Amino acid sequence: MHRIGYRGGTHLRQLALFAWVQARCCAFSCALLGALAVSVLLPPLPVARYDLLLAYGVVLTGVGFALGWETSREVAVVAVCHVLGLAFELVKVRAGSWSYPEPGLAKVAGVPLYGGFMYAAVGSYVCRSWRLLDLALTGYRARVTAVLAGGLYLNFLTREWLPDLRWLLGGLLLAATAGVRVHFAVGARRHRMPLALSFALIGFFLWLAENIATYFGAWRYPYQLHGWEPVSASKWISWALLISVTFVICRARHPARPGAPAAGLPKTETPKSGLEGRT
Repeated sequence: MHRIGYRGGTHLRQLALFAWVQARCCAFSCALLGALAVSVLLPPLPVARYDLLLAYGVVLTGVGFALGWETSREVAVVAVCHVLGLAFELVKVRAGSWSYPEPGLAKVAGVPLYGGFMYAAVGSYVCRSWRLLDLALTGYRARVTAVLAGGLYLNFLTREWLPDLRWLLGGLLLAATAGVRVHFAVGARRHRMPLALSFALIGFFLWLAENIATYFGAWRYPYQLHGWEPVSASKWISWALLISVTFVICRARHPARPGAPAAGLPKTETPKSGLEGRT
């Protein structure tokens, strides 16, 4: 019984520490969602809300870099995610998938420039997770994963005009990540999980964040124009697939590691399993 109680206490401490590290990883995202919530409560201002959020995002990025939230390399990853996100927004808004109905000076083809910060926040989360959780991969197939992630991004851009291949590409991505493990540190102990499971979990929380963002009017789907409704659960799958794009970009900016300690071992110990990551 004593051993069971000890293990239970250890698991609870690990869970609490993991939650704390995750909160630190989400610092940029939480600050952005907080600004969306606060902007709804502001009285009428001479500056449009979209423009105010753009200025806030720029300042937040600068402050985060100054405080060490991101390194210069990670800021580059976040910038790439921002640009890819804006390109995605321009195509999808033009296709009528969603809209930004409020006025703003900093809008291009109906898309406010602050919209890219939504994707930058995802990039920030992945970068900070990589560093704060000391991520490593085993069995990772870099080239095929990158090709499939790029294919998924293009498919989401063109599915209004070309055949929607997300299920085919998603199945291929699942096959490509079969056996791939993400190793991460929580305090002095290391754990691991399937890469595909991490994509699904991140996708779920991004779907929750999208519900929060649309509730506060960050953008609107056609069925939300006359009143807020929950975002379709199908978006969970979309996010779980799209997170592969951010993951590939972030991984490309980190030196490949030959292996990772086995789950449960302190991160300073050498693994005995002989597993090596494939790049």
